[in-house]
Amino acid sequence: MTTTDLTIVPIETPTLGDRSYVVHDGEVAFVVDPQRDIDRVLTILEEHAVRLTDVFETHIHNDYVTGGLALSQRTGAAYHVNADDEVSFERTAIGDGEIVEVGPRMRVTAISTPGHTFTHLSYALSEASPDDAATGTEASVGVFSGGSLLFGATGRPDLLGEEHADALARHQHASAHRLAELLPGDADVFPTHGFGSFCAATQSEATESTMGQEKESNPVLTQDEETYVQELLAGLGAWPAYYAHMMPTNAEGPSEPDLSTPSTADADELRRRIEAGEWVVDLRNRTAFAAGHAPGTLNFGIDGGFATYLGWLITWGTPVTLLGETPDDIAEAQRELVRIGIDRPAAHATGGPQNWAKGELSTFPTASFADLEQVRHHREVVILDVRRADEYDATRIKGAHNIPIHELPERVAEVPSGEVWVHCASGYRASIAASLIDGSGRTPVAIDDSFENAEKVGLHLIGPDA
Repeated sequence: MTTTDLTIVPIETPTLGDRSYVVHDGEVAFVVDPQRDIDRVLTILEEHAVRLTDVFETHIHNDYVTGGLALSQRTGAAYHVNADDEVSFERTAIGDGEIVEVGPRMRVTAISTPGHTFTHLSYALSEASPDDAATGTEASVGVFSGGSLLFGATGRPDLLGEEHADALARHQHASAHRLAELLPGDADVFPTHGFGSFCAATQSEATESTMGQEKESNPVLTQDEETYVQELLAGLGAWPAYYAHMMPTNAEGPSEPDLSTPSTADADELRRRIEAGEWVVDLRNRTAFAAGHAPGTLNFGIDGGFATYLGWLITWGTPVTLLGETPDDIAEAQRELVRIGIDRPAAHATGGPQNWAKGELSTFPTASFADLEQVRHHREVVILDVRRADEYDATRIKGAHNIPIHELPERVAEVPSGEVWVHCASGYRASIAASLIDGSGRTPVAIDDSFENAEKVGLHLIGPDA
């Protein structure tokens, strides 16, 4: 997007629900909250023929590994990190009210906005046009709000521990109001989180916004502090377990990732790795996996929330081997994994399950909610709902058992005996769960359907008061 004479290029990471930003005036550039795979940033800089001078970090991230230090080291750009953050690397310390001149026309002002973390900073951007640069006249462009003010929401306040959640929620309310006071209504808002990220307290469908729009619609700016805090804290659900590793990793100063192809494994090696308790992950879509897969492999399709759910479910440090139909599938999965700090797959293989297994393939059936409604009239089945507890509590099929997907690896033995039909909200998590159940020696039925169809076909849904 182009704002006045400046160009702002969002770098989308939809699988993690985040955005990074490259901002330039045609000659020099700065970057806000870069992801680990910095080659995407370097490509944009080259395409726009601009020189990177500054990298800004809004906070020590909880949901991904930053590329800020590596980008700074590769380009020589100054790396701006809050002076109050305890880190193990050299940085250009910055704090509330400090101004960084990026070239002759871009001015970046740090604004303390605690709430998502205690040391969170937002960065207000203003521009001096070529005619006004000499007089010091400048216009507000917008604010890079990180995990503070999001589109219609705010960053969640509980990632540093529940004991800090109330205090941080109150900080978040005050920070949003501070931004609203400092910035004009037409200033654009450029958040890092909020596009599906579990760092967001709630989700919005918006893809762009201004401060004026947020003042009219964002609960943090329309509600009093007490109402906002109570509703925010009451609505928080579970967050991915791998988040616990992100802040320490980022404070250490992550290196540039190695995205070279890992070693190749044959069927014998894959079997040895499975028997050793390692994870051998089939990246194909859930329909293909159900139709035939190497016994003991797990299905985390590259077509869904691959890194989020793999990082959430795996015991940290367990070796991961990737199985993909093509080298591009392997490369995409590697890129997703380095963003959450799983740096090198143990091995990989391409082709199909006939190349990955010796002997008979494993299969399990798939079905719809309509199929479930029909079969319940003929025989007793176990319905396993693997959605999060908050989803289950809100609306569920009467009689369904709930084991959230992120708890299933440790609780698979608790799945009730009998014919197990497993479902989630859309089918992706159900396939992961089905592969775990299949690996335990049972044959599940994976419901590959949207949960909104359950009531339409006559299944009895109940709510939180049932």
